[in-house]
Amino acid sequence: MKLTTEEHGDIVKIIVDEERMDAHNSGALKEEMLRLFDNDKCNLVIDLSAVRFVDSSGLGALVSGFKNASSRDGSLKLCCLQPQVRSMFELTRLHRVFEIYSSADEALESFTQ
Repeated sequence: MKLTTEEHGDIVKIIVDEERMDAHNSGALKEEMLRLFDNDKCNLVIDLSAVRFVDSSGLGALVSGFKNASSRDGSLKLCCLQPQVRSMFELTRLHRVFEIYSSADEALESFTQ
């Protein structure tokens, strides 16, 4: 999985540069989040602008990251969801769990409010 990380103070933005987030590649995102948590980076923004499809494994990786961030007094927020991905979050009711923003800037700014 192609992932790019950008540090914004104590917040790390992870850009998922894949069209699909599924059983074949979602483990890489999970591993990257765990690596960041182990380095005391517990506030994450996941940019899903390139992702057009997400399956249960992809959702599971994000839920795992959300739980890990929360248990470390951090936060995991999502941004830039494509319509198909957004509908998957609504079908599974995960849009009620995650804070979802239309842009990365909005997600990053939400940490200061």
